[in-house]
Amino acid sequence: MAPSAIPSNPIPSIQPRNLSSGTPNEPSKELTPLQAISQGTCLPGIPIFSSFDKQRAFTLSHMAGAFHVFARKGFTEGMSGHISVRDPENSHTFWTNPLGKHFATLTAADMILVDYNGRAIGGNTSRPANGAGFLIHSAIHKARPDVHAACHMHGKAGKAWSAFARPLEMLNQDVCYFYGEAQAVYHEFGGIVFSEEEGLRLAASLGSKGKGLILRNHGLLTVGNTVDEAAYLYTLMERSCEIQLMVEAAAANGVPKVLVEDEAAEYTFRMASDPET
Repeated sequence: MAPSAIPSNPIPSIQPRNLSSGTPNEPSKELTPLQAISQGTCLPGIPIFSSFDKQRAFTLSHMAGAFHVFARKGFTEGMSGHISVRDPENSHTFWTNPLGKHFATLTAADMILVDYNGRAIGGNTSRPANGAGFLIHSAIHKARPDVHAACHMHGKAGKAWSAFARPLEMLNQDVCYFYGEAQAVYHEFGGIVFSEEEGLRLAASLGSKGKGLILRNHGLLTVGNTVDEAAYLYTLMERSCEIQLMVEAAAANGVPKVLVEDEAAEYTFRMASDPET
């Protein structure tokens, strides 16, 4: 696993540039979402690494950090819940968390590297990975080469909203990160995912552009270009389910909903739901 070169398709880093309105001879360039939100010096983008080892260490430390955030937010439920991150060097393998170890205690050294056949081939091999989690995440990574990380938890609000088998409505600015094809609903539920076929159906439901998936009677799943993006989108989707339930309760008492118009929702999605931001 010792790398000797920069990844062939490294994640691009957005560098600050002239954000002026331009001149008649040099028209202004359209701002990226990260540049648009940065008033003044642009925040640095996703870093580029000089070796696979450095990228792997950075990613696994952020993966452990995501689990700590999930623990603080109460997303733990027995042995349920998992994050996967594609290895930067060997794209047919991914890192995941060990079964039965509390999220709050996880470190980068705890993560297990598995291949698409389910074999533990690196990292912490003293514990097993989650079998149901492997079937879900392997299907997603196979179906979506653009997905580098996926998060699936059994949070309270996500489980509650999943009972309706409905997508989230565009109720506010933040949920517009899931506008249009960025969210989907998996309408089946066959119990714990112990069959490869259900994992494949679940991945198909996410589609080619999905960022978040509501699993009926189950919970939520989010994906991203980085583990940071996937984890943030999970916290956002969970919170959006909580808000949707609050709004539904008010609407049931006769208070009308006012949704974000499509044009505004699409613009917000385009200018905010970006890996760099």
